[in-house]
Amino acid sequence: MLDQWGLSVADKEVDVAVLGAGAAGMMCAGMGAQSGLKVALIDHAEKIGEKIRISGGGRCNFTNLYASPANFHSSNKDFCRSALARYTQADFLDLVRSHRIGYHEKHKGQLFCDESAEQIVRMLEAECEAGGVRWMTGCKVGDVSRGVDGSGRERFRIGTAAGAVAADALVVAMGGLSIPKIGATDFGYRLAKQFGIPLVQPCPGLVPMTFDAAGWVPFAELAGISLEVEASLPEAPRKSVPVFLEDLLFTHRGLSGPAILQISSFWRPGQALSLNLLRGRNAEAELLAEKARPARQLATVLGQWLPARLAAHWISAQGLDPAARIGELPDKTLRKLAASLSAWRLAPSGTEGYLKAEVTCGGVDTRALSSASMMAKAVPGLYFIGEVMDVTGWLGGYNFQWAWASAAAAATALAQR
Repeated sequence: MLDQWGLSVADKEVDVAVLGAGAAGMMCAGMGAQSGLKVALIDHAEKIGEKIRISGGGRCNFTNLYASPANFHSSNKDFCRSALARYTQADFLDLVRSHRIGYHEKHKGQLFCDESAEQIVRMLEAECEAGGVRWMTGCKVGDVSRGVDGSGRERFRIGTAAGAVAADALVVAMGGLSIPKIGATDFGYRLAKQFGIPLVQPCPGLVPMTFDAAGWVPFAELAGISLEVEASLPEAPRKSVPVFLEDLLFTHRGLSGPAILQISSFWRPGQALSLNLLRGRNAEAELLAEKARPARQLATVLGQWLPARLAAHWISAQGLDPAARIGELPDKTLRKLAASLSAWRLAPSGTEGYLKAEVTCGGVDTRALSSASMMAKAVPGLYFIGEVMDVTGWLGGYNFQWAWASAAAAATALAQR
């Protein structure tokens, strides 16, 4: 007799239960099932893969040509090396090509589908179907326990809306807290705690930054202006945070754009943010050199390098007249203006939070996991993959590559059990 999911009692006795039918979960389930394992894929959502669908403007930035361990951060920085080396972006591209999905490079190695992110979802579903994965979507998960069953085997028992599922191994691929409107929850973290696995404090990553409302009023009128900048965290430990050369976007509440999203994953409350608005230029030398044409207005000079509206605003904010002739200004004044542009230091009050965050930083402490298999060292048969772990990639397809690589590591280990 089959239940509403089309499963019999026998179908709920599996080798592997995967919790979470997102990028990592489907990848792991498909690979595991194709190796001969009996796999159940369980997710509370009716429509799976939503984070894939909304990524990359609907075209899914599914990997990056230049992905390497240097593009990831974690409190256990070398953990990602093994998995990334064993399942690379080239391996995933082979899979994409095998499904005849067209793709293109957009910027800095970022690869997108030519047509739609839906193609990646369908590809992962097809890989699961090829292995005979038991689908249990729209199926809420309740309690999870581990113990010896009637046959003397130590197994996991997963309580679900479809009844209990018994599994020799359990893979947690339930993601983080980002974008709650598509179903993100803390279930993966609660499960880790239940089994005594520590967490690195989660926080929003790849997220716009906000500033004190009253203090931001002068800048709110610049909303919509975008320019390329260098973003850094001068108060962070030396060499622990990259300097990002990306676009900045002014918003009504603060700052966004790739430069801010990148640096936000490293920023912690209380730290100052530094922005070089004249990246690649020696601002002081070039401003002083402009005095060779003394009749030029200051707004005209800065307008060569900055959006005109920003240039005029910036000059006024420094107590200067945009119409002032550059030849009339003291060198000391120009040096001060140059310093304000090349090292604009400001203190964010916070971020837009999980509602706007593309990823969650922190999560399951990878020091408690095997870097070869993703299995918990103290709980045989329990695996964590994808965003639920304390491994976060840069903006640009890196987090999807971690989903594929960590899933492949777990699936390979499971096939060898």
